[in-house]
Amino acid sequence: MPGPSDTTAENTAAFPERVRRARERRGMTRAAAAARVGRSYEWWKAIETGRLRMPRLPMLVRMADVLDVSSLSDLTGDDRVTASSYCNVAHPALQRVKDALTSYALGVGDEEPETPEVLTARVRQAWQLWHGIGDHRTHVADVLPALLGDLQHAARAWDGTSRRRVLVQLAQAYHLTQLYLSFQPAPELVMLTGDRAMAAAQDADSPHAIAAAAWYMNHVYRDAGEAHEARVELAMLAAELLDKDRSEEDMALWGLLHLAAALSYAKVGEAGSADHYWDQADHAATKLGTPYAHPWLIFGRGMVDAYRLTIDNDLPRSGPAVRAAAGLSLEAMPSATRRGFHSIEQARAYSLAGEDVATVHFLTEANKLSPETARFNIFARSTVADLVESGATAIRPSARALAREWGVRAA
Repeated sequence: MPGPSDTTAENTAAFPERVRRARERRGMTRAAAAARVGRSYEWWKAIETGRLRMPRLPMLVRMADVLDVSSLSDLTGDDRVTASSYCNVAHPALQRVKDALTSYALGVGDEEPETPEVLTARVRQAWQLWHGIGDHRTHVADVLPALLGDLQHAARAWDGTSRRRVLVQLAQAYHLTQLYLSFQPAPELVMLTGDRAMAAAQDADSPHAIAAAAWYMNHVYRDAGEAHEARVELAMLAAELLDKDRSEEDMALWGLLHLAAALSYAKVGEAGSADHYWDQADHAATKLGTPYAHPWLIFGRGMVDAYRLTIDNDLPRSGPAVRAAAGLSLEAMPSATRRGFHSIEQARAYSLAGEDVATVHFLTEANKLSPETARFNIFARSTVADLVESGATAIRPSARALAREWGVRAA
């Protein structure tokens, strides 16, 4: 029977092969994977060939996120190595939301269902909470359980046109639940909400609802490591249901689905296809005009410009990413939550370029704009932990302050 030292040696020896297999499952090149964790192609090659030892925990967390492995032990082979202090931190209300998703009311019941108009107003208010200033996750978690239950009840009780209208709102509530569950230790529920939203949209027979569900299903597929061809095919099939010359909403959803395709291709390093589909989304945003932003999906000029940065980060193209980060203005984007996320993407661009001061600056800005966006973001948490240990001396106090606020412990 091997002793502890033998087991450690076996795990260390297996680490390069585990990394290589995980990267190949994701369909990523070494260059793409390396740049997404802020390292060079040569560094990643040295990891996979065993010339470099297993990195410290913050970098392991970043690699696991990029490679979409469910547990760090999938890379390290050691169940004792945990990422619990860096990622998948549970929101206090997670169990309540879980219970709402996994509770089933059989039958219609005696209670009178709310009208489609009332439910539409409640869903709209929930989206306003998500996009608003402050702790958006906490605010939404306060209303989601009851909202999901009332929508499900109404979908069983109403029929005809009223039922279809309720189903459209139920799909939106599932989208919101999926967003709440992102960066939470409940990946199976993210898949569940994506599937339920698409089912509700199809039952509603609403092209707009199906298109929105396809956008969020693209997020699910990307996070689950599914083949990018399946993601793009879904987006394009949904886009065919729309007539972009008929209405602003059709144009916005058409553009949103092309943006989804661009993001999918960027994830696997296919620059030409990513740029092609981004150009289509850019065309839609230009046609809609600068003031336009979809009321809850937020598609518009600002969103397309902001995701240009994400695409450059993912491809990866460090120079264009830094230029995009430097030129990005988020002031007009009508969502504090999105402004916080895209500020983290600005930090990611500067992190790829090795610019610690700018990285901490934008992480601090993200924390001011949307505290719970920053606190639960895997890149933000792992980067702060890394900067506390190895960042430039001048920025370590700021990194430590963020680490304390987010409950991140240095390795």
